[in-house]
Amino acid sequence: MADSDQELARDLGFLEAYTLGLGTMIGAGIFVLPGIVAESAGPASMISFMIGGVVALLAALSLSELATGMPKAGGSYYYVNHALGSFFGTIVGWGMWAGLMFATAFYMLGFGQYLLDQPSDAFAVILAGVVMASLLVAINYRGVKETGSLQNVIVILLLGLIVVFILVGLLAIDTDLLTPFVPEGEGYPVVAATAGTVFVTFIGFEVIATSAEEIENPGRNLPLSMIAAVVTPTILYVLVMLVSTGTLPIPDLAESDVPVADVAATAADMFGALAIGEYTLEFATVGSVVMISGAILATISSANASILSAARVNFAMGRDKILTNWLNKIHDEYRTPYRAILATGAVILALIASPLPIDTLADVASFMFLITYALVHTAVVVLRRAEPDEYEPDFRIPSLLYPIVPALGFITCIAVMLQMEPVVQLIGLGIVGVGIAWYHFYAKEQAVSTTLIGEAVAPRETEAETIDDGYRVVVPVSNPNTQQPLLNYAAASAASQDTEAELVAVNVIEVPPQTSPAQIEFEETRVERQQQLLESVRDVAEALDVAVRTRAIVARSAEDTLLSVIDEEDADHVLLGWGGERRRRDVLFGSTIDPLLERAPCDVTLVKDPTDSPGRIVSLAGSGPHASTSARRAGELQRVFADSSLTLLNVQPELDDDATGDDAVEEAKAPIDPVAVGRETIDSVAADAGLDSPEYDSRVVVDDDVTGALVDAAAEYDTIVIGATGTSTVAQALYGSIPQRIVEESDGAVIMSRGEQRAPRTFRQALLQRLER
Repeated sequence: MADSDQELARDLGFLEAYTLGLGTMIGAGIFVLPGIVAESAGPASMISFMIGGVVALLAALSLSELATGMPKAGGSYYYVNHALGSFFGTIVGWGMWAGLMFATAFYMLGFGQYLLDQPSDAFAVILAGVVMASLLVAINYRGVKETGSLQNVIVILLLGLIVVFILVGLLAIDTDLLTPFVPEGEGYPVVAATAGTVFVTFIGFEVIATSAEEIENPGRNLPLSMIAAVVTPTILYVLVMLVSTGTLPIPDLAESDVPVADVAATAADMFGALAIGEYTLEFATVGSVVMISGAILATISSANASILSAARVNFAMGRDKILTNWLNKIHDEYRTPYRAILATGAVILALIASPLPIDTLADVASFMFLITYALVHTAVVVLRRAEPDEYEPDFRIPSLLYPIVPALGFITCIAVMLQMEPVVQLIGLGIVGVGIAWYHFYAKEQAVSTTLIGEAVAPRETEAETIDDGYRVVVPVSNPNTQQPLLNYAAASAASQDTEAELVAVNVIEVPPQTSPAQIEFEETRVERQQQLLESVRDVAEALDVAVRTRAIVARSAEDTLLSVIDEEDADHVLLGWGGERRRRDVLFGSTIDPLLERAPCDVTLVKDPTDSPGRIVSLAGSGPHASTSARRAGELQRVFADSSLTLLNVQPELDDDATGDDAVEEAKAPIDPVAVGRETIDSVAADAGLDSPEYDSRVVVDDDVTGALVDAAAEYDTIVIGATGTSTVAQALYGSIPQRIVEESDGAVIMSRGEQRAPRTFRQALLQRLER
């Protein structure tokens, strides 16, 4: 047995991590920036996007190593703080928080521009941005679980729109508009300066690093997903700028409040119009409206993601005492970090209403993240040289590229910052100054010592030695009143095996998408309840003299997490409690249990109303596919509980005295003895279950009303064990007529079991598994 620290569920594969990062980068920048950067760098703004992509790619490589070596909430802030100390950690923390808020203000002004087709400094645009930002803050304060799915839909729609925009736009390019490539009299320094502006579109990829705790096989999936999430939008951004600057003259593009929509209208105009009855559909109008709709969705999506990320940075700084924990208070009802969200929202609203131009907001956001990534590259070098025991990354920058990657990454970050406008540098350095002042007057005395340990939220395998080749029973626990009998039943299953066995007790705390799983440490009541629950599990296991490991997991989906645990532990059996009531028409056993029954490959056992001792046990020995599994479970209980007894029950219909024709002839030739048939069925089930005849009593009931007789006979026992029926576990397992009546009419414990279920993989499952190897 061993203590159990909280861990976060690893339920993100390569595709999930890739789309997570892509979703934060395919957003507002691609719609709002073309007019701004074209005015500065002309067609050469394509190179600005390439430079931004290279800077981001170098940062992605360094972040991948740090994230797999220190997978903690807070991302770059955490890595810098624990590698370089709280002084630099404070600078980066304040910088990231400010950068995300400046970026959100930029997105919201872009939202207003496309919504109203007016300049970003128009009062109506500012008002629209303030209203939408307030709505997003309210949504995140309240916590809406469905926003994650909605975000995925938005990303797919945006990708489709951008690809169509590029394909149509390439047909309309006028190469003469691409000359001069660089604005006359400016030269390539302006291209480097513009790279600073466009870098705001790349800041989203770090969300993958901040989710390192939740990524499967992080040594492979994390760097691949980060690289893919940077390369994909870089290519799209370059092509969008090629189409934009090759379709509209630079002055027209710069003056447009809805640049991408105007480009789409110009490109689509070559298709003319379509007459539908009395109406004429102009493709130019369609192109413009579609891209305006996409821009509105993109700006909302990007702003929402930035608000969430800013709240997570707050959390990480509060954990290390650089900010007060007051900000990290979790709402009692909504389970969201509402104070951090409100504080972030207030600053965002002030920035939207401020006189700062929209391009300056984007530049400052970029500046703060360039500072952050410069220090991230430094952190990689420091950790490589220091080689602390706790730093064991699953992914390391290849030796051929180290220290080239962090050194070149640091230089490129500084080079781009030096090319930015003086006002941007002044604001950025002012934010750095605020961070330094905050450190000296508050954080220096409060900050936690810089170590690699984040015990409260870090996922860590328990110290108990696991059994690689033995029998493993996973037991999800959540109810203190039933956990001891559940563990007793699980221990009985383990004790009946011929090999070494252990129990893995799991408790999962669910959190909404607006709350980082790591922030659970601030919900003291829930964390304390989880710790007490698992501590009592260890006490019970010690009394039973059975090996047990406990896992305390924080996740957004209990059912997906339990399935991942079953896979990680290579479980042979999962046993869990069940209320026995069907509360929703679309859910048979419960939203957590249904997926386990349907998809868990191992044996599954549900226990309703477990008792300290099963007493008189009856197992229904019929012809169902899982009858032998239920008999095996019953036998395991009978062997361990000395005061128990086991009966295998079978019900047969009476002979049909009114049989006529061929049926009567057959019965006359070979009279059927229903009792003999029942005993033969029982013996077959017992043999398959590995039961010896002294371990059970046989009972055959003969009655025309098979269902009624079976239910009545089973009710005479203390514990009823039944097997899942039919081929679809969830569809037929319990709510067939016999099992349903047994559950409804029994006052004792009811155990439902099904055997191992290795379903063939679908093409989609096989493809996903192939990609994740």
